[in-house]
Order: sequence, then structure tokens, then C-alpha cells
Amino acid sequence: MVVHNLAAAAVAWYDANARDLPWRSPDATPWGVLVSEVMLQQTPVSRVLPAWLDWMARWPAPAHLAADAPGEAIRAWGRLGYPRRALRLHECAVAIVTSHGGAVPSDVDQLLSLPGIGAYTARAVAAFAYRQRQPVVDTNVRRFVARAVAGAPDAGPTTTARDLVAVAELLPDEPELAARASVAFMELGALVCTARSPRCTDCPVVATCEFRRSGAVAPAGPTRRPQRYAGTDRQVRGLLLAVLRESSGPVPRARLDAVWSDSTQRDRALSGLLADGLVCEVGQSHLALPS
Repeated sequence: MVVHNLAAAAVAWYDANARDLPWRSPDATPWGVLVSEVMLQQTPVSRVLPAWLDWMARWPAPAHLAADAPGEAIRAWGRLGYPRRALRLHECAVAIVTSHGGAVPSDVDQLLSLPGIGAYTARAVAAFAYRQRQPVVDTNVRRFVARAVAGAPDAGPTTTARDLVAVAELLPDEPELAARASVAFMELGALVCTARSPRCTDCPVVATCEFRRSGAVAPAGPTRRPQRYAGTDRQVRGLLLAVLRESSGPVPRARLDAVWSDSTQRDRALSGLLADGLVCEVGQSHLALPS
């Protein structure tokens, strides 16, 4: 298979079938792309979309968020989950203002220096916001490439240097087209080449897909065991944060005590929130979001 033919087929499919998402719009800003990538970590598009629209309406540029209290970012995060991401986004906005003149940097190394920005997010922003030729590799991309090129039923549990090389080899040389191929691979993995029940007849590379040609079958069950949520410290942390988000001022400790009956687990969850900087103590008996 000629690798660039795979990219061309993926881009043609993407142009006709891509979801209409605001952070993919031609007028989307690099800040909007960065916010979307942070929000989309472990969170489905359907939940991110309304949160992203509200966030961008309130804080359309890093300087707007940096000028606001970090607690407001946590409050606006709502129930997206993993609220430390909101705190990292606020820290990221502050760093962009103080070190980059308020503009999201385009250089991958500079992006990596921002709080909470890892290898995937840095490359995603460089590719999708600045149209650079970067291998943007998430779970969906790894699965699509593993099947289409290597004929494997799935990729490994984590992204490796080998994955980055494999995807980079598939990208066209022209940066704009390479960036489009990157998002096309991602969309194909998310919508067509899914972990279970892939829709091979709808795939633009079915004729050359090594996985399909080998006669292999996609895993029948989930590739990863779903994480339990009910009754976990994560649930208790979420309940405690919900009370604080909905309050306009400090909350008495007694009110938080009523959230969860198991005092040991409740205290452990609250200690974790304090350690993560998501909650701060006000006096000896009240708590609040950071100001």
C-alpha cells in the first residue's frame, strides 16, 4: 500500500463526512483549539460541545481567563470530570500571558512547557491550530493505523515512539494537507474504525486495509475494562465540588459533611481536593473554590 494514498483517501472521506465542530472551523483560534483538546481528554464530544461554547463565550482569549480567579474556571468546568484540567487551563492561560504575550505558541517545545500540556496536546495544537506537519496520535489514530497498515486488531495501551514514527510516515509532506490527514485519521478511528464493531464497509481504505485483508475480527468485548465510578472517591470529590460550585461564597464544613455519610472516605476525598488546589480553607470551618 502506498502510504500517501491512505492519507489522500482519509482526507477525501473527512471532507465529506467530518462532524461540524466549532473548534474545527476555519475561524477557530489557537486558544479555542487548545481548550477543546484539554476538554476532550477522556470526555465525549457531546458533553464537551456545550461546555466549550460557554467557556469561549466567557473567556475568548487566554488573557480573559488569566484575569479571572482560578475558582471561576473550576466553577465553569461543571461536570466535565477530572476538574484539575480546569485548574491547569487557568495556569496555562497565565503562562501564555506572562511568557508569550497572550498568544498561544506554535512551537511544540514551547507548548510542552505550558502547565498541563503533554505530548499529544502540544502536537494537536501545532497541527490543528497552526497547520503544521505533526504526528497527532491518540487511541483512535493508533487503532486505525494498527489495522490499516499493520493488520493488527488493535494498538497497544499507550502511545510509543514507534507509533509517532508510524503515523509520521503516513503524512503528506505539505504541512496543511498533513494536518488535515491527522484529523482525518482521528475522525475515522472515532466514527468508523471503532474498537468494537468497526464499520468496514464505510471505510475509505477498506480495499487496502491489512486488517480487513487478513480476515481478522475486531475484539468482541471492550478493549479496556470500564472504570467503576459509583461509590468511589471520584464520586465523592464530585459531590463536594458540586456544592462549592453552586455557592457564591465559602461553604460551612458542616454542609459538606452532609454530602456523604462515610466520614473517612469524605475526609479523604476532601483532603485530595485541598492537595490538588481545587479547594481552599477559609478560616477553620469554611471551604471555598480558590480565588
